[in-house]
Amino acid sequence: MTLASLFLIGNFGTTEILLIVVAIILLFGAKRIPELFRGMGQGIREFKDASKEEKPEFRDRPANPNDPTQPRL
Repeated sequence: MTLASLFLIGNFGTTEILLIVVAIILLFGAKRIPELFRGMGQGIREFKDASKEEKPEFRDRPANPNDPTQPRL
């Protein structure tokens, strides 16, 4: 038994997806669902924008082989 099968993560069929949608509608109500998805979309957009920001300079430079703080491979 894998970890994925313990949490029921895997192949979702039409029935499973419909049950999830019905459960979400019952829990949150049809009026709040657009607000929830709008908030999720904004969060994803902010995450993408933050990941596109400029990387620090030291990542672009090759490691100095004489630097004692650099780990040896």
